[in-house]
Amino acid sequence: MKKKVVIFGVLDTAELAHYYLTIDSDYEVVAFTASKIYLNERLFKGLPVIAFEEIEKVYPPSEYLLFAPMTGIKMNSVRKKIYLEGKNKGYDYISYISSRASTFNNVIGENCFILEDNTIQPFTTIGNNVVIWSGNHIGHHGIIEDHVFFTSHVVLSGHCHVKERAWFGVNATIRDGLTIGEGCLIAMGAVITKSTDEDGFYMGAPAKKQDTPASKIY
Repeated sequence: MKKKVVIFGVLDTAELAHYYLTIDSDYEVVAFTASKIYLNERLFKGLPVIAFEEIEKVYPPSEYLLFAPMTGIKMNSVRKKIYLEGKNKGYDYISYISSRASTFNNVIGENCFILEDNTIQPFTTIGNNVVIWSGNHIGHHGIIEDHVFFTSHVVLSGHCHVKERAWFGVNATIRDGLTIGEGCLIAMGAVITKSTDEDGFYMGAPAKKQDTPASKIY
């Protein structure tokens, strides 16, 4: 029997999650949930939509799992908030790892959304609530902490340490052995050759730290 999952969200990312779980997982999506203030429809993809504030009354955590594959808006702080609220309600989260991703017995946390054509090399660990969109290279012996977001075609070289809530733009390249600071924003096409600061915004090739902090950009 398939385990039953409720997806947080009623926008594009939730629709994608529903699609991937339906065609490429052993889970059954039974409903969606959203914060009451954004609850405009009672059906999405033909399934019920329940206010997140009341979800445990209808889909108790003893019987259902949760999945919240959200965007990285506000430097992943919104995703972190919803994830922790779900944990406080007593839910376990699933992770989706595409059957078309290459992994090597990596330790991967819960509520991760890892799409097709990613390569995650051996001995790299991934925390909770991490999104790795399609087509990234994640090098060996790395550490990716919680609530991190990779867009697409990012190259993270070996032995890197990515701290909580970092965000990587399309085609960013990170040299081996670096530390990416907490809440750091790496712009698309940036080439990172030195470790970065917390809340730093980096762009260019080679990348330079900008005057405006990441938290003021995205």
